Amino acid sequence: MRLEGSLQLVLLLALTSTATGLNIPIEVEQPPTIITHTSGPVIALPFDNTITIRCKARGNPPPQYRWTKDGEDFVPPYIPTEHTDGTFMLRKEHLILFQGKYRCYASNKLGTAMTEEIELRVPGDPKFPKELNFPILVMEGEPITLECNPPEGAAPRQIYWMSIGLQHIEQDERVSMGTDGNLYFSNALPNDSRLDYCCFAAFSTIRTIVQKTAMAVSVKSLNPGNGSADSGNATQAPPVRMPGLLLPSGVQTEKVLLKGENLQLECIPQGYPTPTITWMKMGDKLPVRKQFNNFGKMLSISSVDESDGGKYMCKAQNSAGETVHYFDVIVEDLPKWETEPPQSQLTVIGSDVHIKCSVSGKPSPDITWRRNGEWFRDDPGSSRRVLDDTVLLHNARAEDSAVYQCEASNIHGSVLANINIMVMNIAPRILTMDFQEYAVVLGADIVMNCSVFSSPPPTISWVKDETLETIEGERFFAVSESLRIISAEKNDSGEYVCVASNKEGKSSVTAVLDVKDPTKIVHPPQDVQIISGTTAQLMCQAEFDKSLRGTFEVVWRKDSEEIPLSSEENSRYFVDDGMLQIMSVNLSDQGIYTCIARTSLDEDNATALLTVLDVPDAPQDVEVSELKSPRNVRLSWIPGSDHNSSVTEFIVEYEESQWEPGRWKELQKVPGNQATAELALQGHLNYQFRVYAVNAVGPGPPSEPIEGYKTPPAAPDKNPENIKIQGHLPHQMDISWEPLLPIEHNGPGLEYKVSYRKLDVDDVWREHLVKRHSFVVRNTSTFVPYEIKIQSRNSHGWGPDPKIVTGYSGEDVPTAAPRDIAVELINTTVLRVSWTPAPPATVRGHLGGYDVHWLRKRSLLEPDKILDDRRSLSFPGKRTHAIVPGLEPFSEYRLTVNVFNKKGNGPNSDPVTFNTPEGVPEQVPILTASNAKKDSILLVWGPPRETNGILTGYLLQHHLINETTLEVVDSQETNITGADTTQWHLQGLEEGSLYRFHLRACTRAGCGPPLAQESSTPGTTAPAAGQRSNFSTQGWFIGTMCAVALLTLVVLMACFVRRNRGGKYAVKAKEDLHPDAESQGENDDTFCEYSDSEEKTPLKGSSLRSLAGDDALGDSISRDSMVDYADGGGEFNEDGSFIGEYSGRTRGDSVSEPSGPRPVTA
Repeated sequence: MRLEGSLQLVLLLALTSTATGLNIPIEVEQPPTIITHTSGPVIALPFDNTITIRCKARGNPPPQYRWTKDGEDFVPPYIPTEHTDGTFMLRKEHLILFQGKYRCYASNKLGTAMTEEIELRVPGDPKFPKELNFPILVMEGEPITLECNPPEGAAPRQIYWMSIGLQHIEQDERVSMGTDGNLYFSNALPNDSRLDYCCFAAFSTIRTIVQKTAMAVSVKSLNPGNGSADSGNATQAPPVRMPGLLLPSGVQTEKVLLKGENLQLECIPQGYPTPTITWMKMGDKLPVRKQFNNFGKMLSISSVDESDGGKYMCKAQNSAGETVHYFDVIVEDLPKWETEPPQSQLTVIGSDVHIKCSVSGKPSPDITWRRNGEWFRDDPGSSRRVLDDTVLLHNARAEDSAVYQCEASNIHGSVLANINIMVMNIAPRILTMDFQEYAVVLGADIVMNCSVFSSPPPTISWVKDETLETIEGERFFAVSESLRIISAEKNDSGEYVCVASNKEGKSSVTAVLDVKDPTKIVHPPQDVQIISGTTAQLMCQAEFDKSLRGTFEVVWRKDSEEIPLSSEENSRYFVDDGMLQIMSVNLSDQGIYTCIARTSLDEDNATALLTVLDVPDAPQDVEVSELKSPRNVRLSWIPGSDHNSSVTEFIVEYEESQWEPGRWKELQKVPGNQATAELALQGHLNYQFRVYAVNAVGPGPPSEPIEGYKTPPAAPDKNPENIKIQGHLPHQMDISWEPLLPIEHNGPGLEYKVSYRKLDVDDVWREHLVKRHSFVVRNTSTFVPYEIKIQSRNSHGWGPDPKIVTGYSGEDVPTAAPRDIAVELINTTVLRVSWTPAPPATVRGHLGGYDVHWLRKRSLLEPDKILDDRRSLSFPGKRTHAIVPGLEPFSEYRLTVNVFNKKGNGPNSDPVTFNTPEGVPEQVPILTASNAKKDSILLVWGPPRETNGILTGYLLQHHLINETTLEVVDSQETNITGADTTQWHLQGLEEGSLYRFHLRACTRAGCGPPLAQESSTPGTTAPAAGQRSNFSTQGWFIGTMCAVALLTLVVLMACFVRRNRGGKYAVKAKEDLHPDAESQGENDDTFCEYSDSEEKTPLKGSSLRSLAGDDALGDSISRDSMVDYADGGGEFNEDGSFIGEYSGRTRGDSVSEPSGPRPVTA
């Protein structure tokens, strides 16, 4: 693009040593312009194999180069083949011969440009001359100057004074080195005598250090005997000497330096005592930039300017007097352009050309002019005049075109400017490529270039497409030679024509503009919190102009630094379809992530904050301090970082070295907003403490442990807990308890005092000391209540007063049975049994409950057949009655009751014999309808499996059904007498009709549940029905149906026999739900409610639930439980089965037995 090309040109021009204001295309003939050259001075170092001096210029025709050295023509000895400009190289050999000042000249037919002088310096190897130094002899108190005279060499140079052993000579107010390298002693002392004062000069650039021959100094003491062991004379001080200056000499010194340099004024005094130096500026204050160095002997001012010039004074003063020295400081300056160097000019023939060379400097610079490198002087008789700092070309002609040089010099340096003057008339020449394509996104600004070279300057206009109308509007601006469009719109796309014209001619060029859709992020990344170690996902999806697909990319930055995306396996960053995935996130991944969607034209960005959640850092600076006692301490700490998830709690852990060394245990939890914990400690332990924090992510690492907090021994703080009193044998009481933990001993010698006595009698406490955690009391009465207490003690005292618990001695089996057993029939299968409990003393243990046993002796239908159907149920807890279900109707029973405890069952009560009344029969097992004719059907059935009484006959109901609505149209009932009847020919039916039949078996107690069957009578208009009727009358069909009926009957009888087989009921699960059986009160005897009508409707209710239970029944004897039936609250069918427990609800149209329970006595 044109913008990129212009940028390259700007960078190229920035490399030139002389700025130019005229940009002439290289296609146009023009004089040379120096674009780069070596700036001096050039220092040749010993390790440089070659020295390269560069000079490059542009021009058309291409320039030719020549060099001068010290004003004389110079032919370079070696020009590299890869350089086509004026660059040359000098080899290391004989480099000293090429030391001097060089100047480069670049020439073509239109002129010559030249560079400033380039000085090449070839420093020699620094060396001290060989000297024979004689010892310096001085009297004590006299000054000494040791001269260094360091050699010259490549800067920088550092001077050091050291001994032969490379020990630095100590410097102070009395002894110091001057800027000239000499070592000055304001006054000599005896200990200044030595033989190895050496001056070293170090040149860091060439990595060289040179040493001057050692010098010897001998100071003659004023006390000849001083220093001898037997000298008794007092030390004689040197005579007082007036101050003087070892440096500088004289009374006044002139100091000239350039603006911007650092000023250094130095005064090194002599005298005894050592004089002090003070500084001042005459008539003014010292600037704030001042510094005093070298023990106050040097005044330094950095970056001086004109205001720092003037007179300065240093004063050396001691007790003998003072001396002063004055410095005249003069600040001068190099020649400098006042604004900028003179600019090159392009002008038309016949115009006046002014070239002004405005410079400043101190002393004022001398200005010299050259034309094409040759001296150019004033010629009053011509149109070319040189007027000091200005050149005037009047009525310029084409031959006045040349390179003019202005050089301003003073004693400190010079500046040079090459000014290209081109005098010509030329038609516009457009430098911008024709049909240059520009692209811009919608809403952005665009500049279309039209770079023109012409003389005189052209007039430029812009038109769009073929309209040839000048572009106008508030969004269109002609800037210099370019067209700027603000906030480009889609309809701005098209071709634009730039027309440049002057009096010499006209030229045009076309620019093509394409306005594209902007890049826009449509799904920016969202702020997210992520747990450390998991994968973070940031989505960034963008829309862009499809024509820019090849340049579109999505770049991610974290905290303004681009994220390196690598395909390597160990990389944690992956980008797929606009999604950035960060694997195994850690705390360093937290920050602001920026998604940049960009094309070659524009970009859009969006940011999101990724917050990494991690477990808290370990607390720091954990400290322990005592509170009221050594066993009551406060632990404090400084919380670590919570890593963006608030600390919910701190966990204080301890480890003790006596019982479980190395095992850390939790001691206390502290809320997350608290950084202290008050701890109650056990005695006689050596503790370590540590703390860790917990947040929503999880527990953090623990702090460093605090070691060695030891608590003194003490009496136990607590007594044993969970005391259990059991009687495994009838005449003993077993006492056990949960022992104290080892850390709860609080000291050595732990044991327990077991105390017991009988309850509610005048008895004394009996005490025993034991070390184990159990004790057996023998020879007790059976099931007697005791009071028991257990107290801990150790070598340091007793624990707190113990609590008293109550228990019983061992149990034995009950010795008496319940009395006054009575039964009350509720219906044909359920009865209520009641009794008078056995005396409590005979139970001899915790009451477990009562067992009810019953025996079905015979069925009254077959009185001669003896049965032995035994069943029993257990009823836990204290009670006087129970409900017994599951009896068979019309049977003779015998029933007994016994009490039980944990040890076993007591004796059975006297038996009670009773009979259950008749009940309604069960449902007939099968009912078939066959031999259907127009007005009759044959019904065949089997007798009920259980009649529950003497069968009296059957009740048949038939209902005429509307085959469309399936509603009953008519109903009739038929009583069939005769228990042996198993078929019935039903007549008087309607032809071609659907019937539903209900058949019930009946006893004197009523009729049982019905069995339903449907069938149709054939009609004359329904041959299909007639066929079905004929089919059902076939003999083989009737035989098959009878076989099916017989098989069903056998299966039903087998199920009945299995269900009525004697056995136990599982009770343990239900007993566990009722632990306190003795707390159960007497319950209401009502089991069911009965109506006064002929038929009984069972009471609708919920399933019976367990009434009581007792953990004391946990012995090995398996018992049937009747908890669910004990006090009623449920429903029973006529056969005694429990509704909701064994079967569904009773059918609403069943015939119930006569109401009213009948008492039965033994």
